[in-house]
Amino acid sequence: MNRLIAVILVPPDQLMNFGISLLLAILLGLGIAAVYRYTHRGLNYESSFPATLVLLTPIVTLVMFFIQGDLVLSLGLVGSLSIIRFRTPIKDTRDMVFLFWTIAIGLGVGTHHWTYAVLATLFLALVVSVFYLTKYGRQLQSEYILIVGGAMPYNYQAIEHITGNTPAQVQLRSHEIDGENWELTYEFRFERKLEQRIQQLAGEVRQVEGVRKVSLLTPQLTLPM
Repeated sequence: MNRLIAVILVPPDQLMNFGISLLLAILLGLGIAAVYRYTHRGLNYESSFPATLVLLTPIVTLVMFFIQGDLVLSLGLVGSLSIIRFRTPIKDTRDMVFLFWTIAIGLGVGTHHWTYAVLATLFLALVVSVFYLTKYGRQLQSEYILIVGGAMPYNYQAIEHITGNTPAQVQLRSHEIDGENWELTYEFRFERKLEQRIQQLAGEVRQVEGVRKVSLLTPQLTLPM
């Protein structure tokens, strides 16, 4: 009985290290999730992802406590994890960066490198925030697709004159005529400071004789991320 109790009981110092590591991992995970929420741009935000970041950090820390330098246990753990198939695709490479970030911090905390884990989290949070505030990697130009359609007769020269006098790179992608109906598709590439000009352009084209439809599209790749 005494031997069983000795096996069940954990030394106080190890128990304290275990509790501090899990608590620190959760706090750092919360910080990483806060940075993710603050710097996220775009339409592919998933509300469950920040919670995943918070939970993943202590889970990795827990795994490191289970291994504790045991080679056999670590090989068995790798073998068991290889069975798992992650069926949820990562839509943004930025999400993958945050996943690796939380895994690395969990590994650091689980191996008792607490100072390094905290400093690394603060440093990476600063870098990500600077990238967000400076809009690093954002396209210098905005791309738009303008679709103009209507019925015969129509003033093609007037439309060409309006699009040709626009401060942007313009390319006619298609010119379709189907009986009494016609459709033009243009591609515009504006500088960021001039992108509001596309709204004025669409309004001018709408006033041309024979125009019944004006559609303005933004390719998905130019959406703010």
